[in-house]
Amino acid sequence: MDFILYEVNGAVGTITINREKALNALNSQVLEELDATLDAVDLDAVRCLILTGAGAKSFVAGADIGEMSTLTKAEGEAFGKKGNDVFRKLETFPIPVIAAVNGFALGGGCELAMSCDIRICAENAVFGQPEVGLGITPGFGGTQRLARLVGAGMAKQMIYTARNIKADEAFRIGLVNAVYPAEELMAQAEKMAGGIAKNAPIAVRNCKKAINEGLDVDMDKAIVIEEKLFGDCFETEDQKYGMAFFLDKNKEKVKEPFKNC
Repeated sequence: MDFILYEVNGAVGTITINREKALNALNSQVLEELDATLDAVDLDAVRCLILTGAGAKSFVAGADIGEMSTLTKAEGEAFGKKGNDVFRKLETFPIPVIAAVNGFALGGGCELAMSCDIRICAENAVFGQPEVGLGITPGFGGTQRLARLVGAGMAKQMIYTARNIKADEAFRIGLVNAVYPAEELMAQAEKMAGGIAKNAPIAVRNCKKAINEGLDVDMDKAIVIEEKLFGDCFETEDQKYGMAFFLDKNKEKVKEPFKNC
């Protein structure tokens, strides 16, 4: 991998977009390497992912404008599909993904963060969808995910004006879950990921699946999705152990880690 770093610490994996000289901009190679990295994650061992960018300035400053500038209509659509396919894989990845936004998250960078389950950011983070200023639309899901996260009115304002917003405003509108000093960001991401990783892995995965799939259908169908995934948790070792521990009034044993089964 030239532009992706992947490290595992216990049950937490960290993916770093490592193209610092270009502010971690997304070109075809970065997208292909990110796709391959996701395919290589050991889901039997890793229970949560953190996604961040190299350096102190940028999470991902956007898609690579140099690469996009000469694309034909067909090539532009194909590039959009390449990004959307990878981001959709990330969004539907079996385990939770936390975006640790450590600077610029513009265009494709904002879209990448929105494909993650949870977004936390540093105080110097900047978000935006500046594409209309370049003569294009957001192409990696920005028109869809932003509206779902912050509401159609706010999304239209951000996209139509191409105006960037700072971390405090991103928090105010619900685009990010929390804002931290830059030097604390990764520690906070690791703390959150560790907390997720301690919980029953099948239950966590089923929660992600229920939320994601339920948002795409009406409430009657969504409840059925939840019922099925709720039922799937029963008869697992984690369900039996978790409930037995809860019911043990004496709590003579120290709670052991949940198993991935």
